[in-house]
This record gives sequence, C-alpha cells and structure tokens, in this order.
Amino acid sequence: MEFISKDLLNYCENFSDSESDLLQELNRQTHIKINQPRMLSGHLQGRFLSFISKLTSPTYALEIGTYTGYSALCIAEGLKKEGKLITIDPNEETNLFAKQYFNKSNYKNKIELLEGNAQTIIPTLNHTWDLVFIDADKKNYSVYYDLIIDNLKTGGIIIADNVLWNGKVLDEQKDNDTELIHRFNHKINSDTRVKNVLLPIRDGLMLIQKC
Repeated sequence: MEFISKDLLNYCENFSDSESDLLQELNRQTHIKINQPRMLSGHLQGRFLSFISKLTSPTYALEIGTYTGYSALCIAEGLKKEGKLITIDPNEETNLFAKQYFNKSNYKNKIELLEGNAQTIIPTLNHTWDLVFIDADKKNYSVYYDLIIDNLKTGGIIIADNVLWNGKVLDEQKDNDTELIHRFNHKINSDTRVKNVLLPIRDGLMLIQKC
C-alpha cells in the first residue's frame, strides 16, 4: 500500500538519488519472474535504506528477509570497507535469484546469504550489530527483535518494514496478522531501551535506535 498518490511518489523518486543500473535491472526482473513483486523495497525505500546505512557506516549489518536482494544491495552501499552484511531467508528460489545480483555487484564479497530459519540462525551469529533490517514473516517480528536487541550496539539502528500493514492497523476489528503487527509497534513504543519513529514510507517503516 502506498500512502501517497502515484504522481507524488514519482515526484519523490525524481527528486531522490537514482537507482543504480543493477538495481533497476533487479527491480524489473523481479516483476517479470518472481511472485509477489510488491515485496521488493523499490526505489524510494531503497534510497532510504542506503541513506541510513551510509549515515551509520556499519561494520556488521543484519537483514532478516532477503527476497530478491534489492534491500540487501541498498544496505551494502553504506558498509565500512571491512564491513559485512548477513542476510537470512529460507526461500531457495528467491535466494538463487538474489545471489545472481549479489555476484554482479561491487558488494559480492561483503554480503553473506544464509538460507534457513532466522530464529535458529541468529543465535549462532557472534556479532555486535550496527544496523538491522527486519522484513520477514510478520508474526515473528517480536521474536526477531528480542533475539537482536541485546547484540545491537548502543546507537545502533533497527528498521522494521510493513508496520502499517496496508493501513489495517487502524481497523477496530483486527485480523491476527494485523494484531501482531500492532502489538509489535506497541512493544517498541513502550521499550525504554530505544527511541523510535514510525514513518509512512511504503507500507510503514519503524525506525528504532538503541539508547
């Protein structure tokens, strides 16, 4: 769901940095070949992720939910010279697609794609995170947050996608998925360990900084 008109979105994109040629190709091929292409971050959100990554200059970044690799490539733009992005996804088909584009990029040696269950994998990763992007199964957002927060450095950033859930968070009678997203938003807003702001970019981005 977009919360602004298509014309206004185009205006925002026109007055933001451009996608790279590789990202444009990835965007186009995702729409041609992959199911549910609206899951792709896209131009404006991608530039936002890149901007935040460049501001934080992470040594270690984590992404939960790779899809076709667009957001990973955007986050990789801000990594330190020795930095690394670990991205986790259980889907073999989209992982193979993403790897093709990682290998075409300037960041192929900085991105590690781990295939499997994030709840199992995250506890095995011995890193202190500078930047984390959560864009996976919504029912487990709170679980991922709890797995990450203790290993997020002070001042580190978590970005959670789809936290407005097509605007359904405003419904008085919420379905189960919407209720879980709403509870996650409430959890973040009540956590005294962090500062947060919810931004109506695409389907909603919760921007969280550890105090």
